[in-house]
Amino acid sequence: MEIYLVFVDAIRNSNKFWSAKVEDGNLTVQWGRVGYQAQTKVHTLGIYQRAVSKFNNLVAEKKAKGYSESQPEIDASRSVVDIRRAIQLLNIIRPSVALQNFGDTYISALNEYLKIVPTPLGMQIDYHRVYRTVADIDYQQELLNSLLATPAPQAAVVAVGHAPEATTEPKVVSLKTISKNFWRHL
Repeated sequence: MEIYLVFVDAIRNSNKFWSAKVEDGNLTVQWGRVGYQAQTKVHTLGIYQRAVSKFNNLVAEKKAKGYSESQPEIDASRSVVDIRRAIQLLNIIRPSVALQNFGDTYISALNEYLKIVPTPLGMQIDYHRVYRTVADIDYQQELLNSLLATPAPQAAVVAVGHAPEATTEPKVVSLKTISKNFWRHL
């Protein structure tokens, strides 16, 4: 039993995750900023049912604080509905980036997108510079569309800040690789 939750508010510079996993009689909890080293705490409860009970209580607390379920990576096993919603959100974000108009509609779409596709944005979120160009958005849409066409064993991870590369074969893109180069790209 495990869960991955995120809390995103680009205006308030919040982009954090919280995860929990029950194994035997232990509950392992990790938390931190998306893309950064997690802090870890292991609750040794001895009995599986106690660990599950603590898990359920902690998850309820986090959800009450505004955390929502996500995944550390978005891949082909992710719900098609979520992938399609992420693509719709990028379609809302795209004109804002093109026009450099970062109002409420943009912020709302960006926050929702980052809940579906956790993306390392650094320690200070500059929400009007998350996407520098429409080409960045187009590339993300291309990756998301490839997830819809990719068989389940292959996976691609989507993150911002990676310029499109000319290639004839679809590549598997790792979140870790993209996050290392994210700020250098900007």
